[in-house]
Amino acid sequence: MSGPEARPALRHGGDRVAEALQAQGVTHVFTLCGGHISPILSAAKARGIRVVDVRDEVTAVFAADASARLSGRPGVAAVTAGPGITNTITALKNAQLAQSPLVLIGGAAPTALQGRGALQDIDQRPLVEPHVKRFLKMQRVRALGPAVAEAFALAQSGVPGPVFIECPVDLLYDEASVRQWYADAAGKGTSLPDRALRWYLNRHAQGMFEGSQTSTPAQPQPVSTPLASDAALHKALAALRRSERPLMVIGSQAVVQAAEAQALAAAVQTLGIPVYLSGMARGLLGRDHPLQMRHQRRHALREADCVLLAGVPCDFRLDYGRHVRRSATLIAANRSTRDARLNRRPDVSALGDAGAFIRRLADALGTTGAAWAGWCDALRRRDAEREAEIDTQAALPGEHVNPLAFFRALEAEAGDNAVFVADGGDFVATASYVLRPRTPLSWLDPGAFGTLGVGAGFAIGAAQARPGSEVWIVWGDGACGWGLAELDSMVRQGIPVIAVVGNDAGWTQIAREQEKMLHDDVATVLARSDYHRVAAGFGAEGLLVRQMHEVQPALQRARELARQGKVVLVNVWLDKTEFREGSLSM
Repeated sequence: MSGPEARPALRHGGDRVAEALQAQGVTHVFTLCGGHISPILSAAKARGIRVVDVRDEVTAVFAADASARLSGRPGVAAVTAGPGITNTITALKNAQLAQSPLVLIGGAAPTALQGRGALQDIDQRPLVEPHVKRFLKMQRVRALGPAVAEAFALAQSGVPGPVFIECPVDLLYDEASVRQWYADAAGKGTSLPDRALRWYLNRHAQGMFEGSQTSTPAQPQPVSTPLASDAALHKALAALRRSERPLMVIGSQAVVQAAEAQALAAAVQTLGIPVYLSGMARGLLGRDHPLQMRHQRRHALREADCVLLAGVPCDFRLDYGRHVRRSATLIAANRSTRDARLNRRPDVSALGDAGAFIRRLADALGTTGAAWAGWCDALRRRDAEREAEIDTQAALPGEHVNPLAFFRALEAEAGDNAVFVADGGDFVATASYVLRPRTPLSWLDPGAFGTLGVGAGFAIGAAQARPGSEVWIVWGDGACGWGLAELDSMVRQGIPVIAVVGNDAGWTQIAREQEKMLHDDVATVLARSDYHRVAAGFGAEGLLVRQMHEVQPALQRARELARQGKVVLVNVWLDKTEFREGSLSM
């Protein structure tokens, strides 16, 4: 083939993987390098795909997860064999439980040497398979491209989640080099065993490379959106029409189709039903929409006579379904049958995409909010009372910085294009009461797994998915310990992120209840460490805040430095508070 439509020659298996990623529209891959996967990284770079390298494989998967959540397309990470893959397990499980679509490409020992003590050779399937939708084990070079296309479709279909592709190293390098490796391994001996080994390795290589001389690009496979039945829609419409106090709770799964987020927001506006937003749905209606309620969700759920849970299971966050009173009509819109029925059987099971279900409800029901105006007003008055209580608590003086007052200041200062990454315990939970995401898909938290350590990876992924956005990490001083080294990754690759560390010298969310119940602070005490100096050591800008009057100037300075392309960490010394007394979850 010649001329302008000619495709570049496929030099090796790594190039086949990169070609397939390019066909999927992938613009960036997150990685920590390793010889097992080097051909993929080199070929991706050659095709214009940005390779973002980090200091821990778990960060690469967290970054791919964040990219997927914000873009609606699977994020991609590539890691080396053995310990490279075992390091990703926490992030894989976090993505699985958060129902986040991503593709993890993992290296493996040479196909002919697996199980024989090769470098970093372990049986990876039993470790990885429980935490992914599918484990795809490659054995032929020609299968690499189609496997990528299959993985992308699987990650997005049904209940989204991670998919793993195992790529042995001898499938990724060029055929001549691999055959030479096998020839060297076989040696030149003339004994029968030596000749048998040469025959076996030659036959093995022939099978691996068979059909690899020609290639058809692996095109994206169609992914359909699962829709709830018309019967479920009609039942839900009937329940809402007779309801006097309806309520919606919208969660992350409802916004998995990122491109439809604005249409979902418009549908919520049309319905006129008061709503609580959680997880990735935070920010769906902007900062100050009158339909969005922020406080006293438990009381509202117990008062509602019809509750629509959209992409939200009845897990610990809803007290296993007990927050919804038994006499209320419960509608569960969810892609997952298990999640729709978890702990509480709904009156209406709308099994399909929750966001699409809300849009269909709005089309059929139209604007009916006037019927529920009094109910909305009552909830808003209660919200206003709670806001006044928070203002009172934020005004309490202390030796250092009141965390509520700090978040009031951050809420006022952060830009309209801010993306907030939440990584911590007490500090982050406090932030959730005060910070108001500006737009749809501008808030990232771990999800149901409650994983600490997501911050750096999520921020790196968010910066790639939303170039030009103002990316903030809200870090507890405990959680920041997992990600401080990634400031180096951000500095080296020009990824301007602002991190604020709530430094109260402890694992406060645990300590508060532990000390009360067990009268012991064992293992919950940290130091007022100089995190800003650590940041400076990695080439970032470090700022220290000890008093409330220093907060606003520091936040303004951080934003200015970020606009200059700098990575910034603000180390904020906090006072202890009783704001979240009794918040232990089980």
